[in-house]
Amino acid sequence: MSFYDEVYDIVKLIPKGKVATYGQIAKILASPKASRAVGYALHFNPAPGIIPCHRVVNRSGALAPAFAFGGREVQAQLLAQEGVPCDDDYVVDLKVYQWNGEE
Repeated sequence: MSFYDEVYDIVKLIPKGKVATYGQIAKILASPKASRAVGYALHFNPAPGIIPCHRVVNRSGALAPAFAFGGREVQAQLLAQEGVPCDDDYVVDLKVYQWNGEE
């Protein structure tokens, strides 16, 4: 299984109403310095309707400025539909919405 496939498998575990960070996913995969590689993998998401890459944010909760599937406005809309609001600067409150790694 490739690193990308492992990333996709982890991202599929993030429940609706929660987000994870790129670094969090990298740590789960025992590659704590691979957060950029996680982002790169998500940029090439082969199944956007199945792999919810919109649930991944940066370490401060900020949405991706160039979200691969329509920009951060689209990412914000997808998260809002799942009950995850972001502020006017497109930042999610990680204290409230960060996934704890459990299903």
